[in-house]
Amino acid sequence: MFRTRFAPSPTGYMHIGNLRTALYAYLLAKKHQGVFILRIEDTDQSRNVPAALAAIYNGLALAGISYDEGPDKDGGKGPYVQSQRLPIYKKHAEELIAKGSAYYCFCQKDDKPDTEDQPAHPDLTRDPCRLLTEAEVQARFAQGLTPVVRQRIPESGSTSFVDHVYGKITIDNAQLDDQVLLKSDGFPTYNFANVVDDHLMEITHVIRGQEYLSSTPKYNLLYQAFGWQIPEYIHLPLILREDGAKLSKRAGDPSFEDLVKLGYLPEAIVNYVALLGWSPGNDREFFTMQDLIAAFDMDRIGKSSAAFSIDKLTWLNGEHIRAMDPAAFHRAASPFYPPEVQALDAEKISRLIQIRVEKLTDIPNMVRFLSALPDYSAELFENQKSKATLASSAEVLKRVIPLLGALENWDNESLFAALKEFASAQGYKTGTLMWPIRTALSGLPASPGGATELADLLGKQETLRRLRIGLAKLEN
Repeated sequence: MFRTRFAPSPTGYMHIGNLRTALYAYLLAKKHQGVFILRIEDTDQSRNVPAALAAIYNGLALAGISYDEGPDKDGGKGPYVQSQRLPIYKKHAEELIAKGSAYYCFCQKDDKPDTEDQPAHPDLTRDPCRLLTEAEVQARFAQGLTPVVRQRIPESGSTSFVDHVYGKITIDNAQLDDQVLLKSDGFPTYNFANVVDDHLMEITHVIRGQEYLSSTPKYNLLYQAFGWQIPEYIHLPLILREDGAKLSKRAGDPSFEDLVKLGYLPEAIVNYVALLGWSPGNDREFFTMQDLIAAFDMDRIGKSSAAFSIDKLTWLNGEHIRAMDPAAFHRAASPFYPPEVQALDAEKISRLIQIRVEKLTDIPNMVRFLSALPDYSAELFENQKSKATLASSAEVLKRVIPLLGALENWDNESLFAALKEFASAQGYKTGTLMWPIRTALSGLPASPGGATELADLLGKQETLRRLRIGLAKLEN
């Protein structure tokens, strides 16, 4: 069974790279009817931010990524929070020491030897504590010294592994440092805890960023020292800004939750993030979560860095908005309506604007004219495509104001029928008739909805008031 995991540290916000890692791990597990696990890697206590833990849960929920096992869903492999697993790491560190694959290091940072001072002894270029005898170790314990535990990297040879994205990677062991596994306070480092936890939680596929490629040989040496099976690896390419720089919160790049606040639908963000490094093998770009599960293939993840384009996300977000059920769009749009617009028929407004909205945050400016006619120039009445001029527009408004004033049934269908009949009888082209009405009702060069749709929304009294204002602008 496929078992994947998302193992964030609660040190900040849910950035786009985090979201993509979680998404790919989720898609891979679900594609193969496997298990997706949430594990909280909080061993760096100095960097933990309480609010970040909530951001992890909120981010996953917003994205529609549900985990099968986690801190609040025990699957028998817990605890799923690393700070609650300290005895487990201590036991496994001691096992490595007993096997000779790790050692106690009592050095302070300033105790590290200068390799130029001690060129004659290759071992000392790593760490002098590698050479301590058991008696010397016990003597230092007797002095009250508290050590860290370091991995004992082989002095020669190389370590290889195969990654699903980058192929075979080989690194000389001489390039690997004797990394700390267990700190003096009893907390493990990320590099040790993730190996122990991935094995004990039976993770079959490890998905993480390409920055961990160079560290993976050290992880594999740990697996080998324990006699454990090594999982399959999928290292993901970088996500960059369009100018080639790394995404950075400090540089103003938005997090996942920031994007939602900016008016992007979570499902559109998820769709877009899925395409940052993965290709379905065709030109398709619109995916629901279920579509992604069905289409996802880890062997179609590319090596090249992906560029995050806010314009592309905006376009895709508009596609998702247009694909929404009208009732669902109305629920999503309603919080963005200014209070004064709520007095109108908000459901009609939603039906009118859905096809035109690219981001939910566009809505306030898009509908504000419904509550207050903006100041505009009479030049807006001129339109070459509709063959509308200032003179023709004035003539239209003069004639339709009494026509509409006498109309009894006030709805889009009745308004359209009356104006169509009027245009036919008077020899007006539809565009020449409708353009000045729409302009007078909106005060905008472009508006959501045509003349009769706007009149239906505004009501008879407000429609006639705005038409008279438009006529006055033309006459003056």
